[in-house]
Amino acid sequence: MSEPIETQIHRLREGVRNLRTAVEALTPDAFLSELGNWSPRDIVAHLIGWNRYVVRGSKQLLKGELPFYDVDPGEDYSSVNARLVAEYSSESRGELLTELEQSATELASFLRSLSPHDWRRDSGVTHQGEALTVGDTVADLVGDYFHHSEQIHEWAGAVQIRQRPEGSP
Repeated sequence: MSEPIETQIHRLREGVRNLRTAVEALTPDAFLSELGNWSPRDIVAHLIGWNRYVVRGSKQLLKGELPFYDVDPGEDYSSVNARLVAEYSSESRGELLTELEQSATELASFLRSLSPHDWRRDSGVTHQGEALTVGDTVADLVGDYFHHSEQIHEWAGAVQIRQRPEGSP
């Protein structure tokens, strides 16, 4: 069972703050450098899009429809994420962080419009054998914020170690 709406909104705000802190600690070059298959820029773009996708997909879910992003997501949502990285293509850290906060505000506003019943309701929609609810969908997204913030912090530390001149402490 998912946490109450206001608790998840609070966690979403905390996740956005954590991600912003991690991203703002990066140099401009590091922000655009790849972290595995993605750069921190790509991660921010991905989360902007998912904030908006969760609003749209939740509306479909409440009508008993499979959210559009679950129809043909690609392996580990690679097709969906590639579209989001391309759609939010700015390389400006400030611009993307502003857009991230705006999209998170849009999501929070939508969530506040839901009744507790709709938040937890099983509309009979399943994906990969699991029943989908709005609350669980939001919990997954919020978890992504914390996961990606940690990735960026770890990566930034590794980059600093690699950039130290030999022989320096």
